[in-house]
Amino acid sequence: MTISPTAVQNPFAESARFSVSRSGEVDTTARTVALLPFGNVIEDFLDTLGLSLESFAQEFTGSWMFGYVDAFRRAGVRTVLICVSAQVRKPTQFVHGPTGATIHVLPALRSYRVLRSRMKKPSGPYGRNVKQAFGETLGSRRLYRPLLAALNEAVLYLATPVWPLIRILRQESCSALLCQECEYPRFDVSVLLGRLLGLPTFATFQGGDYQRKRLERYSRPLAMRFCAGLVIPSEPEAARVRSKYQVPSAKTVPIFNPVDPEVWSPADRDAARAKLGISSSARVAVWHGRVSIHSKGLDTLLETWRRICVGRPQQDLRLILIGSGNDAERLADLISELGLNNILWLRQFLNDRSMIREYLAAGDVYVFPSRHEGFPVAPLEGMACGLPLVAADASGIAEILPERESSGGVIVPRENPEALALAAGRFLDDPSLSRSVGQKARHRILSAFAPEVVGRQLRAFLWPADPA
Repeated sequence: MTISPTAVQNPFAESARFSVSRSGEVDTTARTVALLPFGNVIEDFLDTLGLSLESFAQEFTGSWMFGYVDAFRRAGVRTVLICVSAQVRKPTQFVHGPTGATIHVLPALRSYRVLRSRMKKPSGPYGRNVKQAFGETLGSRRLYRPLLAALNEAVLYLATPVWPLIRILRQESCSALLCQECEYPRFDVSVLLGRLLGLPTFATFQGGDYQRKRLERYSRPLAMRFCAGLVIPSEPEAARVRSKYQVPSAKTVPIFNPVDPEVWSPADRDAARAKLGISSSARVAVWHGRVSIHSKGLDTLLETWRRICVGRPQQDLRLILIGSGNDAERLADLISELGLNNILWLRQFLNDRSMIREYLAAGDVYVFPSRHEGFPVAPLEGMACGLPLVAADASGIAEILPERESSGGVIVPRENPEALALAAGRFLDDPSLSRSVGQKARHRILSAFAPEVVGRQLRAFLWPADPA
């Protein structure tokens, strides 16, 4: 479902800050949004990809984050990305190489770093209970448990350096604050800051429903009440949030994550295959993303591929995997255990979108088996490159394919390798069907996910009083 920018209403618009020119007239065209990504410190994200902070600032592309940066830019809005780091010891500023966005990196508070150092790795502050956060030794001691439980929640609020953040918001003349995820303490803190500074504070849902039971039981309903709005592309997720927190319908909008159809576009299939050493007559399935076996459903994908191969012993079949992550070793073991020798796995995180596009160009179908998503970007990139999508019914997929094959793909139940194999097998067996539905997939991206479309919708929601 798409929305018209003029139809979006923000009930807290009166709190928006406007720039004032020397003549005294209100300038509603100069807008800057502060974007705060999920996670306590940026290294928690970068380490899973094997990236340094410098590489992130200079080279990292894609993801919903920089898709938003591009979409805002096309709508005349400047984006300032604000991250917290466990590595830097003083505020540091970068200019993002691919987009030109300003990136501010704030040092984590000493109290956060000290408490984090006492917690179990790798879960640490993200542990959902005392044992996950502090380990078996401390977590099993009844005497300490109430104190540790309190610290386990408090650490999430300590992860946001309030005064340095206020200085950056003022320095950059930000007129709105946008957090990744509404069910996380950083959002609660940001809403409070927004109220103090007169900044409307929003959140965008990207899959996070992380919550505890004590402090957040009090802070979260207040944050939901006083925030300016929530961008939630998935209607079931929006309905859940509205029901749980009594959020008015007008405060949630289904704006999609953008994908640039000029960057992600069909390429020469035969040339891509020749470069990869794949026969032009082979039938090829593709997946790319972060290697997290459970959430991304990669165990389901491998079992799906095994079934596809068993049912087609005479066909030349290839599965292309692109990406790495914390579960890379385990994925390699699974591939070996299943005896799958027709998988081409580029085991690294790629910043080069043109290279990813070449791999996608070699495919006949994009397979997306995820168990848990917010609103995924990877299948959109595959669709933009002209591949039909076969996807498990994770969050956001129904909105991507509202009319199923007419929108560019097929949806099957999660954790169902048989259904996934049957659906993907149809496209592998029928090249003309693959091309036809792939063209519809490309059209779907052009009409609903282009940065210009998303940018207009975001600006209209954050600042509805601005001229259209």
